[in-house]
Amino acid sequence: MKIFIITPANDADRSFLFEKLPQKYSVIFKEDLPEEKQFEAYADADILLGNVPSDWLERKHNHLKWWQLESAGFDKYTHLSPDFLVTNVGNYYAQPCAETIVGGVLALYRKIDALVILQKSKKWVGAPLRLEMKLLYGQKVVILGAGEIGKCVKNILKGFNCEIIILAKNNPDADIYSVNELKEILPETDLVISCLPGTADGFFTKEMIDSMKSESVFANVGRGNTVDEEALIKALSEGKIEGAVLDVTKIEPLPANNPLWELPNVLILQHTGGGQRNEHRGKFKIFLENLTRFENGETLNNEIELGRGY
Repeated sequence: MKIFIITPANDADRSFLFEKLPQKYSVIFKEDLPEEKQFEAYADADILLGNVPSDWLERKHNHLKWWQLESAGFDKYTHLSPDFLVTNVGNYYAQPCAETIVGGVLALYRKIDALVILQKSKKWVGAPLRLEMKLLYGQKVVILGAGEIGKCVKNILKGFNCEIIILAKNNPDADIYSVNELKEILPETDLVISCLPGTADGFFTKEMIDSMKSESVFANVGRGNTVDEEALIKALSEGKIEGAVLDVTKIEPLPANNPLWELPNVLILQHTGGGQRNEHRGKFKIFLENLTRFENGETLNNEIELGRGY
């Protein structure tokens, strides 16, 4: 059987994979092929690992039996109705995403971003910055989304004795479930952390941003399309909210002419939230565990239905 791998892999990652992969499988890496040969290899594969261009899936797949995504999200594939098994990586990215967004908030609150710039210029300011610093401890936080990332964020914030309110449509782990409930508490909220998927397009509206208090901060580790970015930029520029920590933006990479780059009260984390050392090797581990289940005819971990969004 043939496995076509889109996921990037260094020599150590490949060694890890081949040490555990049954010999009956032949493996082709997309990055080893010239561009004109890549689709042909995909069309001839029995198993696919990685996030393939969606237009390939719209064309043909001669032998495909199972597709293992390398992501948790799959917004760009929800229009597809494949006739083969599809799995994602489940909660693989939840903890690193949660640590990244809380770390970014802490950096903004404790002026770490400003201190790094001062260090590079060898300029000692010190004392005046002390009076600009905030504490995360004890703040009122609203988390948008009760998925795995939201839960991990909540667990971290418990250590800061935060008052935490989670919003979701119908997840039993949420505290509030409606837009009206959210609007009622936003004026008293210190920090909003969005962990929403791309399917919640435009959820955090201009009205919501305008209802936030001037000392509040907005953070996003979900998807950039879930917030009205133009309204957010306006609020940040005019000092209507204190700051933002953005792992994701509406367009990625963020265009050079986007005002977010220049705003001093914004941290741009460049969609690195899910990153960690040996990230790709972890994906291979998930794949190999599922491959064993696939061979044994067992239900695969993290099976999804693209059209249903989960």
